Amino acid sequence: MSSSKHSKELRRLALSVLQPGFVGTVAPDWILRDIGDGLASVVLFARNIASPEQIARLTDQLRRENPALIIAIDEEAGDVTRIESATGSTRPGNFALGAVDDTDLTESVAADLGHQLRAAGVSLNYAPSVDVNSNPDNPIIGVRSFGLDPKVVSRHAAAWIRGLQSAGVAACAKHFPGHGDVAVDSHHGLPSYNAGLDEIAAQALPPFRAALDAGVRAVMSGHLLVPAHDPHLPATLSRRILDDLLRQELGFDGLIVTDAIEMGAVADRHGIDGATVRAVVAGADAVCVGGESAEEATVEVLAGALVDAAAAGDLTEERLVEAAERVRAFADWSAGLGQAAPVNAVSGDIGFVAARRAIRLTGPVQDALPLAAPPHVVELAPSTNLAIGKETPWGLAVPLGERLPGTTSVRVHHQQLDSRTATLEGSVLAPASGRPLVVVVRDASRHTWMGRALADLLSARPDAIVVEIGLPGAAVPAAVHIFTHGATAALGVAAAEVLVGAR
Repeated sequence: MSSSKHSKELRRLALSVLQPGFVGTVAPDWILRDIGDGLASVVLFARNIASPEQIARLTDQLRRENPALIIAIDEEAGDVTRIESATGSTRPGNFALGAVDDTDLTESVAADLGHQLRAAGVSLNYAPSVDVNSNPDNPIIGVRSFGLDPKVVSRHAAAWIRGLQSAGVAACAKHFPGHGDVAVDSHHGLPSYNAGLDEIAAQALPPFRAALDAGVRAVMSGHLLVPAHDPHLPATLSRRILDDLLRQELGFDGLIVTDAIEMGAVADRHGIDGATVRAVVAGADAVCVGGESAEEATVEVLAGALVDAAAAGDLTEERLVEAAERVRAFADWSAGLGQAAPVNAVSGDIGFVAARRAIRLTGPVQDALPLAAPPHVVELAPSTNLAIGKETPWGLAVPLGERLPGTTSVRVHHQQLDSRTATLEGSVLAPASGRPLVVVVRDASRHTWMGRALADLLSARPDAIVVEIGLPGAAVPAAVHIFTHGATAALGVAAAEVLVGAR
């Protein structure tokens, strides 16, 4: 093979292992061009989605360039949603499903999502999160997990995967080997999971074993250091973790996808080009990029880095070919999906059924519910992480106002509190004079300022109803407490129904 032909083949192989995102609701010319040159995958984000009809047109446009194109999405159907980012998810999310603990329900919810994604033309979903949320201070997993118990997470991970894949959309178990027991957000820094081998095997790995037993077609690596397996490199860049542990010990032969390669945990130290090369060397088959770096130049840099590494011998051509062949095998399965289901084939009702079943109440409920008058709602709002995104609506004020006209509300951020005393100004409570007060918190146990603000409100209004839409903490004494186990639109509706007595 001539030098120019060899270089062209290396670039084709390099493009085939990238899974880039892009901006816009219509595919840009550079994406279409790269598909023609060998790009085998793309990933969609909220910025690419305007309506079910539009996303179907977009995926059809992309597949006209390559019928076997892998179209991925990061759709957890909970607090992390892309297809419903404008309105909030009509499904309850993983933690709520784990709280209900009905695997048939979990499978049905995931199948419903699978049909919706297939109708949209998606073939790979970066979900579910099968991390065990064993660290209450975890800033990135939380209600994205099915729970705190490996057994609960394992059975629901398997059910979710069976349901999604029954609709012809591949699931992707994440974030290997388990992102639940960390206290750093890998978007910004490198978390470390410092458990020993026995604890990891008992706590973090069982859900991944269950996912593999359920036939999951892809596994996503996590950007975290796991010193018991590799004291030097995070999992995404570690051959000991991706090959020795996942491939050899656990026996996974499907597609290994990286978490977004531009995340700080790996990019800050190695650059996205260096991290990309190291990930493929370590055993990753596909590199996700473009959640934040969604430009043509990024794809060119990463493809060029892989070509240069292969030419220099830092990345063997055999490893690059192996990765490309796994991508191609997945793409061949994807191409076999045939005609997508009709866009209107999804009802979504199962999500609201599941959300209603996830609601839990404590306290003197019979004395406080249903509400006798339109309430004043105070929502204490934390900053959300990059996985959730800034655009997804959440809260109780809107669905409650639809059911009780005259409901008023205010959303309070940390920056609005007095920096010295962290107390709420009287104006926040003024509209609640003589009316019921509903206080909405999100992961109150994780945010000191929120806990103090809640205590101030309850001191002034001990009759207030507290709605926790994040991870449940201790029930507040002498107050009715509603736990939704997530902040999705479906759970907001379910909580509103409870408050007005429509349950």
